[in-house]
Amino acid sequence: MSNSGFPPELLPPLNALRAFEAAARRLSFTKAAEELKVTPGAISQQIRQLEDFAGAPLFRRTGRQVFLTETGQAALPLLTTAFEQMTEAAHMMRAPKRRNRLMVSCAPSFAAKWLTHRLDNFQTRFPDAEIWISADLALVDFSGPDIDLAIRYGPGAYEGLKFEKLMSESVLPVCSPQLLTGEHKIRTPEDLQHHVLLHDQSPETDPSCPDWKSWLAARNVSDVDGGRGPRFNQAALVVEAAVAGRGVALAKRAIAAADLESGRLVAPFADGALDIAFAYWTVWPRGRTQSRIAREFIKWLKSEAEDEQVVGV
Repeated sequence: MSNSGFPPELLPPLNALRAFEAAARRLSFTKAAEELKVTPGAISQQIRQLEDFAGAPLFRRTGRQVFLTETGQAALPLLTTAFEQMTEAAHMMRAPKRRNRLMVSCAPSFAAKWLTHRLDNFQTRFPDAEIWISADLALVDFSGPDIDLAIRYGPGAYEGLKFEKLMSESVLPVCSPQLLTGEHKIRTPEDLQHHVLLHDQSPETDPSCPDWKSWLAARNVSDVDGGRGPRFNQAALVVEAAVAGRGVALAKRAIAAADLESGRLVAPFADGALDIAFAYWTVWPRGRTQSRIAREFIKWLKSEAEDEQVVGV
């Protein structure tokens, strides 16, 4: 038996296979081009090259829509598995250099206000672990081996990835303790008319997330203008503004949790929280074998999330 592998003439170009897999999985040449960071024309050219190699069409084109032929349908799951295995192989090749290193991606506000101050707890339990945090609003590209897992805030449907719910989210009014004892004490939602309202306008916000106007409406408060006050494009910034006594923030529970626990912030209304649709999720590439550190880190995240609770005063 020969050990030379497959004859080259039996394998089409790798780029053509990748273009087909992305286009077939997404049923869109445009979306495949966005994923692979090439032009739609380049995807079409690679598909034609692969169809010439196969001697059969892989797509049926109807207007602007594309559908897989039987040949394409048969090939897609095999190629998806193959690319997952190649990604895993690349990951394993780098493993000796980073056996105890874990690369975690998450949004800047979540990293700053929830994750980083808890890391000492994990490091104490696993002193050999080397945790790298990559804080970015952009969704991480798992096609390379650099990022091991991500913590995402969203609806929980992540194509091509494994995902587990970390914790739910809600919003609630928070403020500096000094606003409870100042000239205009906060006792009821109506008292907010005497205070600046701080708004979280961060781009990762759930479109259905309550804002000040909807929060006030839910409590039948009509004499407070819910549209006034400064806006902040990072959830952590609106919390910091509240800590500084600049006003009352309608903040995400997880982002405000550490400051509430320390007493730098208070939640003036015991029933002030409103649940929102989005949640936090741990996600990682399907088909990638997780390291011991990654498995322990996910277990630790869940434990920290279960201990999380915020109670109004």
